[in-house]
Amino acid sequence: MRQIEADLKDCDQIYALVQETIRTVYPKYYPAEVVDFFSNLHNPENIRQNIVDRTVAVFYEDDTLIGTGTCIEDHITRVFVVPSYQGQGYGSQIMQYLEEKVSVKYDKACLDASLPACQFYERRGYVTVRHETWECENDVVLVYGIMEKDLTSKA
Repeated sequence: MRQIEADLKDCDQIYALVQETIRTVYPKYYPAEVVDFFSNLHNPENIRQNIVDRTVAVFYEDDTLIGTGTCIEDHITRVFVVPSYQGQGYGSQIMQYLEEKVSVKYDKACLDASLPACQFYERRGYVTVRHETWECENDVVLVYGIMEKDLTSKA
């Protein structure tokens, strides 16, 4: 797998990858209102701005875009792997890359964890420090974890 910094020309592909993943995986865990919230959160404008800010990486297997991840200071966000590539270690490789990038300036990484990703992050050494809520349409409430990982220990 190879990784590169995202370019504006990558925006449409990143958006399509993120939306495919949300629409495929999230309905197994969340009601439609929450799925729509995530879909709207990861919109082309937000992705484009992160690319302009040079915080987005894209990951390829051969010539196929299989994943993306974003680092904004010590915060890791928008980590997605195409559903057909999940469970093959690509997410771990993406997280390793992002954590190494964060560790250059920070002692810990933090992230907002969706239900589909919580156990994955726990296996990587993240601990939940609190839970937050977000009210979606139709009085549906999203509960998500705020997680952190100490990047100073090599254990």
